[in-house]
Amino acid sequence: VIFLTISEFLQMRRVIGGRTLNALLLGRYHRPVREERVFLLVDIKGSTALAERLGDERAHAFITSTFFDIDQPILEHGGEVYSYVGDGLIASWPLAQGADGGRCLRCYLAIRDTLARRAGHYQQHFGIAPEIRAVLHAGPIVAGECGDAKLSIVYLGDTLNTAARLEQAAKALDRACLVSGDLLRRTVLPAALAAEPLGPIELRGRQQPVDTYALEPAGDTADRRRERE
Repeated sequence: VIFLTISEFLQMRRVIGGRTLNALLLGRYHRPVREERVFLLVDIKGSTALAERLGDERAHAFITSTFFDIDQPILEHGGEVYSYVGDGLIASWPLAQGADGGRCLRCYLAIRDTLARRAGHYQQHFGIAPEIRAVLHAGPIVAGECGDAKLSIVYLGDTLNTAARLEQAAKALDRACLVSGDLLRRTVLPAALAAEPLGPIELRGRQQPVDTYALEPAGDTADRRRERE
């Protein structure tokens, strides 16, 4: 009985996440709670063409393997995966933790490095290596329990909606990573990254434009500047 209880607990922890499970057991979000959080949205580029090229089953294996490799840097940088949505995922930190020392930005770098290091594996098994697009934003949300048959912690508010709109903007602008000025002003930019100001950009469904920066490895930004000159 003890073994089965522990096994069931570990399985639940794996399915819904350790922090989420702890919050549910402690009843932290039994009533809605206002928080400030950092969100990192990551999606795999070209997933539609990928499904046509590999077929549904192999495309699923490709995406699953990519998520597996992305998950580890998120955990190592103190984040948690909030949800998987098709070919993308949403990770989150409490603002104080995610912004501390640029942790959320360093997480993005670690994800890039991990996928680059594993590119040979993907080429060998799938004939293609994953490329990602990312967005980072922070702000207030309301968190609370939702559901009955399947209970989960749900984040609601303009912050997450804005992050989703920024993801659409990143795709339209063909940028690998966008970060909002709201987050960048609250954290530390790692030396390995450069932030190119894009100015306030209009986002669908929002009346006010959002101050936005494009993040790139520092060397890539210098090369881009020389190309323009």
